[in-house]
Amino acid sequence: MKTQKAIAWLALLVTSLYGAAQTRASVERYVADHQQEILGEFVSLLSIPNVASDKPNIRKNAEQLRQMLLRRGFAADILETDVNPLVYGELRVPGASRTILWYAHYDGQPFDPKLWKQDSAFKPIMRDGRMEDGAKEIPDFSSLKTYPPGARVYARSASDDKSPIIALLAAIDALRASGQQPKSNVRLILDGEEEASSHGLISSLPKYKDKYRAEMMLVLDGPVHSSGKPTVVFGGRGIATLELTVFGPKFALHSGHYGNWVPNPAMDLIQLIASMKDDNGRAVVEGFYDDVPPLTAEEKRILASVPDDPQELMQFFGIARTDKVGGSLQEALQYPSLNVRGLRSAYIGSEARTIIPESATASIDIRLVRETDPDRMIRRVIDHIRKQGFYVVDKDPDDATRAKYPRIIRVTSGSGGATFAGTKAYRTEMNHPAAVEITNVIQRTWNEMPIRIRTMGGTVPMAPFAETLGFPIISIPVVNFDNNQHSENENLRLENLWKAVVTFAAVLAM
Repeated sequence: MKTQKAIAWLALLVTSLYGAAQTRASVERYVADHQQEILGEFVSLLSIPNVASDKPNIRKNAEQLRQMLLRRGFAADILETDVNPLVYGELRVPGASRTILWYAHYDGQPFDPKLWKQDSAFKPIMRDGRMEDGAKEIPDFSSLKTYPPGARVYARSASDDKSPIIALLAAIDALRASGQQPKSNVRLILDGEEEASSHGLISSLPKYKDKYRAEMMLVLDGPVHSSGKPTVVFGGRGIATLELTVFGPKFALHSGHYGNWVPNPAMDLIQLIASMKDDNGRAVVEGFYDDVPPLTAEEKRILASVPDDPQELMQFFGIARTDKVGGSLQEALQYPSLNVRGLRSAYIGSEARTIIPESATASIDIRLVRETDPDRMIRRVIDHIRKQGFYVVDKDPDDATRAKYPRIIRVTSGSGGATFAGTKAYRTEMNHPAAVEITNVIQRTWNEMPIRIRTMGGTVPMAPFAETLGFPIISIPVVNFDNNQHSENENLRLENLWKAVVTFAAVLAM
């Protein structure tokens, strides 16, 4: 009996491996023959401005995406929310016994056009490699049918997050071209406000939850591991944000006449921020790490299996030291982080003036893990601020407040209201059947075990879906790690796009 079971298992494995190899080969042939077509649709989508606050162009993005889904036979709708629209598509497959919900977003980060090395962030260009390495622009690239190895497309949202959308739709095209269909029903939700906290998506859950029901959710966001190897991610950090404004004199004062006498709010703010961390980068805010249980031996083993190269990364980033929150990069990602994402007070450079500024502001983000609650973490930071002698307000102080308190700070969160909230983290355990299935199909497709990331550093708004609908959530990142995500000169390495089509086709066909 055992021998028969072993033979049956082996036969199933051989069939599975053969099927994965056949799917990969047919999809790779399709991609090789249709690169110009795939790239053309990608460039067309990238050419529509997509900053979340630009409502008319967000609407144009949504309508174009809806049309792209309709052309592939999806039942496609624009789902209205109290902010930006969602694009929803459903592809029913005859005989399918389950449904998979796919998620991506079509909005992008704001940017400073002066820092982009091209005419416009929404006028895509192609370079024959990485710009920072001296790569040259490829003129008239849209007329090419094939592209040089290492070529990259530069545009806002090239990697975050329009390329995974294009790859998924091209994967469906590739399967059909070889006479195949997805094995599961496909539901797809495209978010128009992910870079602005996804309020519309989250608030849509009660209204549209029947459309979102599925056996699992796949998130198409984030970069592959820095090694470039296939990657699967099982969790995402949450985020809470704070803006701190320290007040000085009611108006800027001459630093010669009043220096050494009138306190400088910029100095007060710097000292406050410095009080929040020790020299090793660990937060000293009371209770900051208390909610996170110690990592088990098995969890440490899984984290250690990720082939990070600290020295290579440090050289690439141009740094000579790292924070010591965890024993490695992967361990560090399992704890909440406290980050100063921006500082502002008065003027610098050629605009500098000899003044004591009237205020100084810092913007802070707290990245959360599944065990940490955003409200509780924010309260801990505010308690720390009070312990440093600051009187906390939620609006500009009046004269009476200024006269009474020597140190005054305005603390706001999110959109600036006094109610503190954030996006929670989520995590699917690596031994969950869905996690194992996704890992296995990617392993069979690329003939190597994918790198498994317990929790990625970035935030996607999936925790409410896990809590409301109860399905496992797994991320399949596909873009190059050095894509300048959220920064200027964002880019996508084309080879990542072609491979993404293969990966998504394999998952669709599993």
